[in-house]
Amino acid sequence: MRTSQTVGFAVGPEMRPALDEVVEHFGHGNRSEFLRVAVREYQARLRVERLHGLRAEARAERGGKVLSAPEVMELINAPTASE
Repeated sequence: MRTSQTVGFAVGPEMRPALDEVVEHFGHGNRSEFLRVAVREYQARLRVERLHGLRAEARAERGGKVLSAPEVMELINAPTASE
């Protein structure tokens, strides 16, 4: 059985209408559900950012060259120096 833990955070009065709006829409009026939805969404965005970073590093290592699927498979199947 999972147990929940209360976590507090403060929102200024100028943000309260915006918070209420997104809680109503994304959390169906439930702040806890909204926070769960928001955390999952931002985790997904974080993964996308990391993937873009890895992709940029790989392109830089290849001098900007974009490889085709057959070229990728050829690299994967190529014998290594230790073989």
